[in-house]
This record gives sequence, structure tokens and C-alpha cells, in this order.
Amino acid sequence: MSGGGLRIDGHDQALAALANLAARTEHPRPLWEAIGASLVKSTQRRFEDGRAPDGTPWPPSLRALSEGGKTLIDTARLMQSITFNAFDTGVEVGTNVVYAAIHQFGGIIKQPAREQTLHFKTHKRTGKRLKGFRKESKADIHQTVAIPAHEIKMPARPFLGLDDHDDAEIIRIAEDYVGGQDIVNEARP
Repeated sequence: MSGGGLRIDGHDQALAALANLAARTEHPRPLWEAIGASLVKSTQRRFEDGRAPDGTPWPPSLRALSEGGKTLIDTARLMQSITFNAFDTGVEVGTNVVYAAIHQFGGIIKQPAREQTLHFKTHKRTGKRLKGFRKESKADIHQTVAIPAHEIKMPARPFLGLDDHDDAEIIRIAEDYVGGQDIVNEARP
């Protein structure tokens, strides 16, 4: 996966247990594949729930507020792009969608000044302009407007990361992988 990275900290128990297990296993890639598949499902569930890994709700998007629907699921492209790469040394979970980072971390989008042509349609009988914009091919009025430079502040809507359910699921997968052994207690010094 190309793009930015995200390091997961604060899940010491699950991560220590995994490190212990991986060190004892010659080829742990199937373990990492099972964990990766679980984390993909968990991440996609966050899109449905509209919540960050820490459980906080995402700020609703203007599109979701005005048109209905869910934040970050207009076309579901970002949600459906979540995937994983498993190795003998670990697993990466993420996306190759370019705009994912602005949603994960938030930020400022700087829009330069520009001109835009708006397209309208008039009512055939009354000659009054109909509400809303039209496609250029369907319009009979075209108006060019100047749009000044402006900034759009995108709030962070984190979707990548581990939650408490992920910790428990990772431990369950790892224990199944080693035949039911209690890997958490074995990982403690």
C-alpha cells in the first residue's frame, strides 16, 4: 500500500502477545492474514457506525446533513478500498485511495480563485428560471461566476486503528492459531 502510515500504540497486551507468538512461529503469515481480514471487517464496520476506533462519533459531513445518508459513505469507495497485506513479520491494514489521509487526520484544503460556469433551465411556459443547476446539455442559461480563493477545514474522521473489540479478536485469533493456548498470560514476564 502506498501513502501514509499509522502506528498503533496503546494496545500493549495484544501486541506483546502477538510479538511473543510470532517469535515462536516459523511462518506466521497465516496468523497475520487472519488478523488482517478481521481488521478490514472491523474498519468497514466503523464506516457503518460512523465512529472512530476510540468510540467517538465522527462529525457529520455537510453532504450527509443536506442529502441524508452516512458520513464517508456517499459512493462507499473509501470503505470498500480497505485491504491488508500480510507478511511473516506482521500485517498492514489501509487503503490506496488518495483522499483517505484528509479524512483520517483532518486538515485544510486550499481552493484557489477560479471561474465557474453555472447552467440553468427556464420553464417553457412561464420563462422563469427553474430552481437548481442543470447539466450543460439540458440548460438554456449559462452564467460565469468568479469564485474567490478559500479554505475548507476538514475535521478528522479516523477510521484506521484498533479498538477494544479488535484487541480481544486479535487475541482470540492468535489463541486459535496455537491451538487454544493462553498467549496473553504467556507473554507476561
